Amino acid sequence: CELSQSFARLGSRVTVVEMAEHLLVREDDEVSQLIEQQFRLEGIELFLGWKAQAFEREDGRSKVILDKDGQQHTLYFDKLILALGRVANTQGFGLEQLGIENNNNGTIAVNAHMQTKYPNIFAVGDVAGPYQFTHVAAHQAWYAAVNALFGAVKKFKADYRVIPAATYTHPEVARVGLNEQLAKAQGIDYEVSRYQLAELDRAITDGAKQGFIKVLTVPGKDRILGATIVGYHAAELLAEFVLAMKHGIGLNKILGTIHSYPTWAEGNKYAAGEWKRNHAPQTVLNMLEKYHAWRRG
Repeated sequence: CELSQSFARLGSRVTVVEMAEHLLVREDDEVSQLIEQQFRLEGIELFLGWKAQAFEREDGRSKVILDKDGQQHTLYFDKLILALGRVANTQGFGLEQLGIENNNNGTIAVNAHMQTKYPNIFAVGDVAGPYQFTHVAAHQAWYAAVNALFGAVKKFKADYRVIPAATYTHPEVARVGLNEQLAKAQGIDYEVSRYQLAELDRAITDGAKQGFIKVLTVPGKDRILGATIVGYHAAELLAEFVLAMKHGIGLNKILGTIHSYPTWAEGNKYAAGEWKRNHAPQTVLNMLEKYHAWRRG
């Protein structure tokens, strides 16, 4: 998706063929649909739910034959990018001779301290998994370095409890923890607090009102299960929720934190405010209403 939009904005005519019914299949449907809508506005042609069946040459031209439920369609193209995922590059480093094992998915087998079967050989990043993110590689590298230096005295286990992810399309998509799709799949109850960025003063000022902040919490509590942000600087905004989840900070404390005005970060506070509004103590509010009515005489 990132490359598709980049090439389209550089002037190429881009077509995306996706076997799934939506782009960004790990995200909630509303996230995928927003990105799909933006892509179409930018002239990117989408074939969703289509499978590439064959690639051929015809009269000096390249073409791909697509299939969807028995229906076929032919696309002609100049250049092709196959986005089939990545596998760990572990060959040619002498690991086989040392007998260092790989996992079933091809990554190097490491323990919680980032050590291979030899305690003085560490592996981090894409070759170790389980996440193919640059920031996770840096996170693992810290544990590997500290354990290599001080492991004889004390070892530290890599912590994967709160891992943020971002897709750098426009608008950006950023998520940490659970979204609705994952929560439903895991049978986890949740409540949703949503804030539309179109209501944020900074978004209005910057002319970038597209998107939203969506936070999942434990029913009746402000403990954050996950957050999804779609919009300008979404990956930057997500950091506050990553911090909150990492250290057990709830939405009440985010709401009670002063955010500079006018900033994008205020959106996080307003999302917390939506949770507070939905959990306002009605009995207390009714009593206060009567109290102030009595004071007014």
